Amino acid sequence: MNAAEFVDAIQTEVRDAAADGVMSLLECPPGRKPSPALVSLSQWFNALSDADKRRAREVAMMASDQATFGFLAVLDGVRVINDPPDRGILELRHITSFQSELLNDPNGELLHELLQDR
Repeated sequence: MNAAEFVDAIQTEVRDAAADGVMSLLECPPGRKPSPALVSLSQWFNALSDADKRRAREVAMMASDQATFGFLAVLDGVRVINDPPDRGILELRHITSFQSELLNDPNGELLHELLQDR
């Protein structure tokens, strides 16, 4: 797996899945006794027009996209999560029995930029 393949997988399995999951929760809260807050949001959402439901989905996708972008920026080291003097670096590797691939190589393509280019 290389950096581009990793970002493709994150886009599908994390970013898109999060937005889809939120929409599913809003449409039909799961469980025998969902939280009152979720029930209230679901009632609000289900009362919306189809056009407004599509807009709500766009907002969910935007939030998911921003969270994914921010996380990848942290992995790239361009968004700081701890202050100097001991900032450190993060390394993300895909390891198989045949190879170890550094996915967030500081000299390679930045993960958050790969996501933005899609």
